[in-house]
Amino acid sequence: MRYGHDPLDEPLPDMGPEWEWPRLDPNHEDAAKASSPGSLNPIGLAEFLAREFPPREMVLGPWLPVGGLAMLYAPRGCGKTHVALEVAYAAATGGSFLKWQAPQPRSVLIIDGEMPGATLQERLARIETSAQISRSGVKQLRILASDLHPDGLPDLSSTEDQSRYTAALGDAELIIVDNLSTLCRSGRENEAESWLAVQGWALARRRENRAVLFVHHSGKGGGQRGTSRKEDVLDSVIALRRPEDYSPAEGARFEVHFEKARGFSGPDAEPFEAALTATGWAVRDLDDALEDRVLALHAEGMKQREIAAEVGKSAATVNRILKRVGASA
Repeated sequence: MRYGHDPLDEPLPDMGPEWEWPRLDPNHEDAAKASSPGSLNPIGLAEFLAREFPPREMVLGPWLPVGGLAMLYAPRGCGKTHVALEVAYAAATGGSFLKWQAPQPRSVLIIDGEMPGATLQERLARIETSAQISRSGVKQLRILASDLHPDGLPDLSSTEDQSRYTAALGDAELIIVDNLSTLCRSGRENEAESWLAVQGWALARRRENRAVLFVHHSGKGGGQRGTSRKEDVLDSVIALRRPEDYSPAEGARFEVHFEKARGFSGPDAEPFEAALTATGWAVRDLDDALEDRVLALHAEGMKQREIAAEVGKSAATVNRILKRVGASA
């Protein structure tokens, strides 16, 4: 039984033997736009090798170049926001932090999606006081804080919301995104496809010669949380780890490890320990930190094998340290 008239039952009209579906003229402007968003122009090897590229300058040497993309990650409470703010201030003043130096002042934008406004203010004030640099000596350092926006900050992983961030960049040469978990809320962290929108945004900033530092959390396994695809386009990946003998009473004390180091190696890429003290940041090599710990345990009367188990090293390593400093067995 049929209910009503179905126009699909009617035969198609006779369009004549010469009729065909309309086609765009390949030379027409609309056709060019439809077929290609932009021309691609490969060049030969000789031309490429003869091309002069400007030397890659540093925002913060040796690991954050102009137009560079980097990630800093750590467990909760390990000190990653301390590091991110210090990096921002060093870059804005042409100063230094830990073992890193900014050759010249840069314009910096901090995008903070997690820190309470009062805490963020307190930390920046401490950095300013310890640096002993007047505010007039700080090149433009701007803060885009979630606490200053009634609805919070937009979703950086949303292509629609990204335009709002892009419009707020101004002349920023370094953008610090703190942190991915609070500012990227679409998709799932462990799905590679969920990262593509953020990666596209970051690559667009690189093409503008802006550096981006992403701040992120560690996962349960110790690596950065979510898909490893986040690291593909990055120049540097820095992991902060708590020392084996760390106590929460010590505050910000951590080991700095370069898990990806594009464009630098050797001593510049060696891990080290950093601690925030009453007089500022203290830095020492991990070998020195291990030696201090071994000597302290030895002074407490522990045997070499007990010390080795405590510090996670071989008994031979402990013995070698004690012999080097002349400690009796």
